[in-house]
This record gives sequence, C-alpha cells and structure tokens, in this order.
Amino acid sequence: MESYQITGWCRHFMEEQVKPGDICIDATAGNGNDTLTLCRLAGEKGKVYAFDIQKAALEKTGRRLEAEGLRAELILDGHEHMEKYVKEKGEVSCIVFNFGYLPGGSHSLATRADTSIRAVEAGLSLLKKGGLMSLCIYSGGDSGFEEKEALLAWLKHLDGRRYLVIKSEYYNRPNHPPVPVLVIRV
Repeated sequence: MESYQITGWCRHFMEEQVKPGDICIDATAGNGNDTLTLCRLAGEKGKVYAFDIQKAALEKTGRRLEAEGLRAELILDGHEHMEKYVKEKGEVSCIVFNFGYLPGGSHSLATRADTSIRAVEAGLSLLKKGGLMSLCIYSGGDSGFEEKEALLAWLKHLDGRRYLVIKSEYYNRPNHPPVPVLVIRV
C-alpha cells in the first residue's frame, strides 16, 4: 500500500472491491478524489452517484471528471437522501464516506451525527451482498468528537449476521487521527 493516509488506506479496499460495470456511491464528493477513483474503477458500463451539499464541491468534482473524460451523476443534496436518487436498491457495490468538513473549505460546514447516521443507514439498504462501505471518520479540535462517537456507537450494534464492521485505528499517531471503518454486507 503506497499511502499511510486514511484516504489511501480506504482507497486500497475500494480498488479491491469495485469491478467494471459496478454501481457506486461517493456519499461525500468533496474535492472529487473518491468520485474520480470510483468512476475509473466502474468504467464506462458502471454508474457512480456523487452527493454533496456544497455546489462548489460538485462543480470542482465535475471539472475533474470532465478533464479525465469520466462521468458521474452529481447530486446537490445531503447524503441522507441518497435513497431518493439511487434506484438500484440492493445492487450497489461500494459506498464511500469522508466525514468532517471539505478540505480547504469552511470548518463551520461539516457533516453531523444525525444526518450521517441516517446516510449510513440509507446506504446499507442499497448495498448488494458482498458490498463494501468505507467510512473515514475525522474528529478533533475543529470538528469535535460527537459525530465520531455517535457513528461508532451506532455501527457497533449493527446485526452481525448481516454486516461485518471492521474498525481500525492509527494507534501511534497524535492529535486524534481519523478512524477508518469498513462495513461489508454479508
């Protein structure tokens, strides 16, 4: 694995999961990095949905995709509403979340525990058997700990017969490193 950043760690599992023709969701499009990766992996026959509540984030994502000759359905809405847009219930191969705020954006505009939990719940209903959900959970001084604690507590009680939840951590890193979590529908 080439990157020790949380995004690189999670991308490793995305690359293992997504095959050409797959349906994928970037639940937090942000700067478009994960949307771009999912589009490359799913290929021309695949479909990628990308959500963000910030128009500027979707515009940046759209420009990045256009420069690469790729496409995704860019949706200006909260990720907790993904079921309204994604009709392929039980067919989604991979869903990616990066919780916190947009890198380089306003720290006052960040994901929140209540909508994030609703979004993860909505995403689980869309995942196919063997589907993967990747969660990068950031916390700390400017984003707080409430969302992280609420998400982890909620995930801990998912039905173990239906989902495998793998929580990892950067054990020897200071300053509240992000928490990578993988959820696999079994």
